[in-house]
Amino acid sequence: MIKDNIKNAKNYSDLSERVKLGLKYLADTDFSTVKNAKYEISGNEVFAIVQDYLSKPIAEGQFEAHKKYIDIQYIVEGEEQIGVLGIENFSESTNYDEDKDIVFLSPNTNCMPEFVQIKAKEFLILFPNDAHKPSIATKSPSYVKKIVIKALE
Repeated sequence: MIKDNIKNAKNYSDLSERVKLGLKYLADTDFSTVKNAKYEISGNEVFAIVQDYLSKPIAEGQFEAHKKYIDIQYIVEGEEQIGVLGIENFSESTNYDEDKDIVFLSPNTNCMPEFVQIKAKEFLILFPNDAHKPSIATKSPSYVKKIVIKALE
């Protein structure tokens, strides 16, 4: 997991060419008029999902992980917290959906995820070994506009 401000995006261009493309898209795009949808950046290798929603109480969230894609979760407006912990601390609560590249997880006993707060102009890079619980309210549910970049690992 990596957390930073979009102004520092160039610091992570060595992670992979796909992550570099995703971060460049985030840094160069004015999302004030971009509608909720999926946007191709480089075919199915790198794409963006624009979404807005109300953040939710921690009890309503669910841990998830991905096997093929790295997530770059970027907040345009609002703030939320995302629980993060290594995937080895979980067991699968659903079967892996290969088409959607997602598996939902249940934490093992005594596991303590770290909750990372992200706000406007900040991003979190989550790798396939990072189980995460996104969209969690920091205080009470509030409006969030977020871009999720999916970059093939």
